[in-house]
Amino acid sequence: MKLVPLGDRVVLKQLAAEETTKSGIVLPGQEKEKPQQAEVIAVGPGTEDVKMEVAVGDQIIYSKYSGTEVKLEEEKYIIVKQEDILAVIK
Repeated sequence: MKLVPLGDRVVLKQLAAEETTKSGIVLPGQEKEKPQQAEVIAVGPGTEDVKMEVAVGDQIIYSKYSGTEVKLEEEKYIIVKQEDILAVIK
């Protein structure tokens, strides 16, 4: 099965949270928050008013409380509108 987003929606796969910071500090499990970084898995065709600016494979930062979580074939995905994507990581 495959997720195909409609309109100006984008399917994301959340990137794993780091267990250790760059300086070597180990983060305890309960203190970790889900990162707002994800990889773009699929992009919708856009609409007359919205041109799609992200592409499959881009790593992005998205709004903290946006999107809908979906589980498909044991994988978790997030579907967001393009306007909820804040930046592309280059």
